[in-house]
Order: sequence, then structure tokens, then C-alpha cells
Amino acid sequence: MGYQKGYIEKGAACALSLAVASFMGLQACGGDSGSVADFDYEVVQSSASVQRDTIPLDLSASSSADFSISSQGEPFSSAELAQSLSSSAWPTSSYTLLPASSALDPRTSFGPELSSARLPPHSSAAIPPHSSDSKPPQSSASQLPSSSAEPPLDFSFYRGADISTVQEYERFGAKFYDVDGTEKDIFSLLKNHGFNAIRLKTFVSPKAQYGYAAQGCEHDAEAYADKEHVVAYAQKVKAAGMAFLLDIHYSDNWADPGKQIIPSRWRSVQSSDALADSVYAYTYDLVSTLKQVNATPDLVQIGNETTPGIMIHVPNSSTNCWGKNVDKAPTSINGDMGTSSGKANAAKYFKAGIRAVKAVSQNIKTVLHIEGIHKTSTVNWWMTEIFKNQKVPADVMGFSAYTAYDDGLPDSWKSLFESLASNYPNLEFIVAEYNGGDANNHYNYDGSRRRTDEMVRGLDRWIGAFFWEPTLYGEWGSALFDWRGSDLYANKDAFDEYSVDARH
Repeated sequence: MGYQKGYIEKGAACALSLAVASFMGLQACGGDSGSVADFDYEVVQSSASVQRDTIPLDLSASSSADFSISSQGEPFSSAELAQSLSSSAWPTSSYTLLPASSALDPRTSFGPELSSARLPPHSSAAIPPHSSDSKPPQSSASQLPSSSAEPPLDFSFYRGADISTVQEYERFGAKFYDVDGTEKDIFSLLKNHGFNAIRLKTFVSPKAQYGYAAQGCEHDAEAYADKEHVVAYAQKVKAAGMAFLLDIHYSDNWADPGKQIIPSRWRSVQSSDALADSVYAYTYDLVSTLKQVNATPDLVQIGNETTPGIMIHVPNSSTNCWGKNVDKAPTSINGDMGTSSGKANAAKYFKAGIRAVKAVSQNIKTVLHIEGIHKTSTVNWWMTEIFKNQKVPADVMGFSAYTAYDDGLPDSWKSLFESLASNYPNLEFIVAEYNGGDANNHYNYDGSRRRTDEMVRGLDRWIGAFFWEPTLYGEWGSALFDWRGSDLYANKDAFDEYSVDARH
């Protein structure tokens, strides 16, 4: 999922300023067409003439530059390296994921007017009070967990968990306790129950207006999920010896089936070529920075739940803290999969992100991600368009699989999953998000969580399954942890479903 989920005792109304923002562009060359357009991106200083995948980055400096991107991956020239990269209606026929009525998909409709059971813990309720000058935990960067005494994990299959919000809880002093009551860091605890991989989300500018951490919204204490935070936490993932899946939303807020909002810094872009260059520059900078600090991702997800497309929308005066209520961006740039131009744009953006990742390291696997697996025709339509018609060269296809959202039980997915592996012999597959919930904040411990892991583990080229946010609960089901005051205790019944052998 790519939207706000969790529990909070008292929902707090958003207080965003809804003034129209102004945006300034930087001059650069469109990578696919050679046209020139104004757009924003981050850059760092670089000075040598080398192959793109070995560009040395000076992460202490930043500047803007004109640059040209090649889809063939040729080396940059000396001049090119002088300054280089750094820091409406859905289709009514084949695409039927969202209802045509005004009723909202429960996974994408959230905000202060909804039940508080949908909102995650935050500083005003489930997290203890804190002073306005409180600082982020130093453990994010300087106190990395040590795994030197542990044997390496087996990564033939990724048993993963998305723990993106845990860093927010740690800021307020939350501690974790295993099923036996022993205090542990989150990584050691998860490894003790067979988990070997971590997924982290990231937004482009979460502190921007309408962003995830915008002033007056639930997560405004810090710029959570920005580049700095994800780089710091990724170092902890790698120090723990775990695999790392980076989930890039290409938005300032949750990207999901209900909205795919173009990041604030790119909204002045006038052409899809320039927007693709923005995607490339941002992705290259982020992944390069991770590589520089020895936190190279094993997998990078290019977009989040992109069934409707990617970078489709722009905010308006009614857009709230969760990115709800948006407008379509101009046809020239939006990646709406419901139109022919949108399909071409979406493919261009996916390809730009993939090129950037591969420029950093050919060993990183690139992932695309959609949801709604109970709609087999939609899944087949999307994959046919993206992989066969648009020829997007991703390595892995990922899916959301939620038993509480009409997706059915894991065994009902098996035939679809087997057919996809047969029809796409060059792809690998993952369940990028799952929970076994059967009702709002409820799980009947019927083994469906473990069965998700077991079922895909037994399929050809299915390489992992990632439990979504084990500390959060809501309409998608219950958490793996119980909140006791400001601390989290592993739920024995929940973890008993998983093997205790981290190298299984």
C-alpha cells in the first residue's frame, strides 16, 4: 500500500496552508528527445571522465548543471561530467480497479474525517509527548547494530518486512521486546523470527506543501522518509546483515491507486522528456548516495502501487494532508495508464528510473509494483502493456496481497502467480506487501500470513514476500506487535506462525 495506515487514539485534523505554491525550474536537456525544458533536480559535484556506473560523487557539494542522458549507457564526456548528478477518470474498459461511483476505495481514502483506527501512532497520542526541540535518535546513523557474531543470512528467498515508520517511533524513545520479554533492536528481533530483509519507503520532498511531513500534518516532526532519513536507516539495515528493498514513491506523499502526485520540485516541467530526466537524476542521486555509505539496495522499487500509472496528479486548494482530492496533470506529462499518451509517459518514467539504478550498479534488481491481484484481467492488462507493448526492462514484478481487501486467501492467488511466471520467463516476482487480516484490526490466526510466505516460496522465480508495517494495524488487519505505552511487544501468536530459523 502507498497510503496512511495504522492506529491512533485521537484523530487530529490537518492544518495545512493551502496557498498555491510557486515553483522554479533549472535548465537541462531532455534525455530522450534532446529538447530543453525547465525542471528541478538535485545535483552534486563530480570531476572525472568515467563510465556512468562508476561516477565518483562528492556528496559535500551541490550545484545545478546541464546534462544529457543516454538510454544506451555510453560514458559521459569530460564536459558532461564537469557538473553531474546528485543530491479524472480512470479507464472504463480494461482498467476497473477503482469504482465508478463516488464511493472511495477504503485503502486509499483516509484523512481526519475517517475513523481514527486508520491512522498510525504519532506524537500527539500513541507516542509519548516530546519537547519541540527534541532531536532525531543518533542511533539512526551513529549507533549501528552489530552483526559480526552472527552467520550470514540466506537470501535465496526474502522473508521481509516494511518497517518504514519504526524510525519515527525510535525518535520518541520506543523500545522493542521479543516474545520472551527480552528487549532487542527491531532488526535482531525480526531476524530471530526468520526475517532476512527490510523494505523502506521514501518520498521526494516530504516536507513540501501537501507532503507526508508537511507542517500541520500527522508526521510533521521531521522530514520522515526523505533522502537523509532513508540513507541513515538503510545503513542500520545493512549493518544488521539484512537485505534491503528501497520503495521509491516518486511523490512527496503516499503514491497508491487513488493518487500519484507529481513531486513539488518537478511540477513546473512542461515535457515528459524533462520529467523523465528528473526521475533519472533523483533516482541516480539517491541510489548513488546509498552506495557511497555501503548501503546499496538489493532491490529498488520504481513507483508504488502504480496500476493507474505514475506521476498522474497535481494538488489543488482542496488537497489535504494525505494527498486526497487532486487534479490531473497535463496530458503532455501525466503517466495515466488509461490513455495512450499516459501509457507511453509511464513507460518512459519507469525506464528512466531503471536506467538510473543500473547506472549505479547492474547488480541491483529493479522492481515494479501493482495491487488488486483479485482482478486477474487488470493484472494481465497492465503487465501486457508495460512489459510486452512498452518493453519496460524491469527485473522483478511485485504485488500487494491483502486478504482483507477482497484479494482472497493465498491459495487463491496460486494459479495467477504460476501463470505470470510462465508468461514472463525473464521476470522474477515478489509479494511486495501483505497482511493476513480478515477484518478491521483483526486476524484470526488461520495461518494465512505464513501461507503467503510458504506458497510463493514454492513457486518458480518468486523470490520474496514482505509483511507490511508490522507495528501498524487497521482495516488491512492486525499488527505483529502490541503497543504498551510507548513500547512495542512482539505478539507471540503472530510470531509463532513464522519459523524461528532466520536462515530457513
